[in-house]
Amino acid sequence: MAAFAKLPATAKTQPTPFTASTPESELNEFKELLKLSKVGKETYESTQKDRKYGITSDWLAEAKAQWEKFDWRKVEDEINSFPNYTAKVKESGDTFDIHFAALFSERTDATPIIMLHGWPGSFLEFLPILKLLKGKYTPQTLPYHIIVPSLPGYAYSSPPPLHRDFRLENCAEIVDNLMVGLGFGDGYVVQGGDVGSMVGRVLGALQPRARAVHLNFCVVPDPGDDVPAADVDEAERAGLLRGQAFLRLATSYAFQHATKPSTVGLALSASPLSLLAWIGEKFLDWTDEDPPLDTILASVTLYWFTGCYPTSLWPYRRLFGPGAGAGIHENPAWRIDGKPLGYSWFPKELAPTPRAWVATTGNLVFSRQHRSGGHFAAMERPEVLLQDVEDFVAQVWPRPEA
Repeated sequence: MAAFAKLPATAKTQPTPFTASTPESELNEFKELLKLSKVGKETYESTQKDRKYGITSDWLAEAKAQWEKFDWRKVEDEINSFPNYTAKVKESGDTFDIHFAALFSERTDATPIIMLHGWPGSFLEFLPILKLLKGKYTPQTLPYHIIVPSLPGYAYSSPPPLHRDFRLENCAEIVDNLMVGLGFGDGYVVQGGDVGSMVGRVLGALQPRARAVHLNFCVVPDPGDDVPAADVDEAERAGLLRGQAFLRLATSYAFQHATKPSTVGLALSASPLSLLAWIGEKFLDWTDEDPPLDTILASVTLYWFTGCYPTSLWPYRRLFGPGAGAGIHENPAWRIDGKPLGYSWFPKELAPTPRAWVATTGNLVFSRQHRSGGHFAAMERPEVLLQDVEDFVAQVWPRPEA
C-alpha cells in the first residue's frame, strides 16, 4: 500500500483508488483545437499593459505558444504522487462520485481536516500543502487526516443533477456525508476559501459534525455601528477599498455566471483558448503576484479535460442571481456559533474583510493578518496557510494525554 493511503479503521465505506490519466485521443484533440484557435485582433483595450481592460493580446499569444508545448502528463504525475480516490456519496436521493486527494494518518488521534477549493480553482490548489505535509511527517507521525475533494461539478467529481437545482446546502451535505463515510462521524475541521469558504460556513452552521471552521475568504455585510472604526486597522481599511473596487469594477463575470450560465458555459466549452482567456485573467488579477504560467495552464487544462467549466457555475446563482440580494454578502443565518471559527487575512484577497467584521459572523477564536498573499492562498502561500491551519487546530482540537 502506498504511503498515506491507509484509511482509518472507522471508515464505513471503501473508496475506489483513482489515477488521473487522460486518453491520448483527448490530448491529440486538444492540441489540434489549440493549434487552430486564433488570438483576436489587437484593440486599444487589449494593448493596455496594466490589464485594466482585461488580459492583453500579447499575454494570450505567449500563453498559447507555451500551452502548445505544455506537458500535461507531468501534472498527472504530480496528482498521482498523492493518494487519490473516488467515493459514492448520496444526497437527496441522488448518488455522486466524489473525487478527493488525501493524506491518511496511521495515528488513532489524528485530526480529520477537509480543505475546500472554489472557482476557478480546484483540488490542485492544495497539492503544495500536501507536499509540505509529506515532507514534514510520515504516515505514523502525521497529526491529521487531510481530505481535499473536488467539489461537485468540478474536475473529477460528478456534476450537479440535471433534474433539480443544486445549492450550497446540497454541496455541504455531500461533503458531510463524504467525511462520515471515511470514518469521521465524530467530527472534523473544515478549511475553505472562495466557494469552499461558503460551503464551510454552511457546514459550520448546519452540520454538528463540522466541529471547527477555518476560512481565508469571508465576505460579510458592513456591520455598521456594531464595529467601531477604531477596531479596523490601516491595512484592513485598504482591504475594504479593494473589496469595494472589486464589487464595482470586476464582478461582471459573476453576474454572467449567475444569470446566463448556460450561454457562457457552452461558449467557453468550444475553444480551449477562450477558456484560457476567461480563467487566466482571474489567476492574474486575483493573486498578489502573477503565478507561473505553467500553474495557470495546469488549472485551465484540468478544466478543459474534465469539461467542468459549465458544471462549476452553480454557486453563482445563490450569490449573484435573481433574488440573491446586493453584492456577495453571505446569508446572515449561516452564523458559526457554539464552535470555533478561524480566519486568515491576506491583503490581495478579492475582498479582504477586517477581523472585527468576521467576528460578527461567529465565534472567532483565531485570526492572523498577513503581509502578502491573495485569493488563492493555498497555492500562493502554502507554508503560511498550513501554519495557520496547524495553529488553529492545535488551539481548538484538544488531544488526549499521552
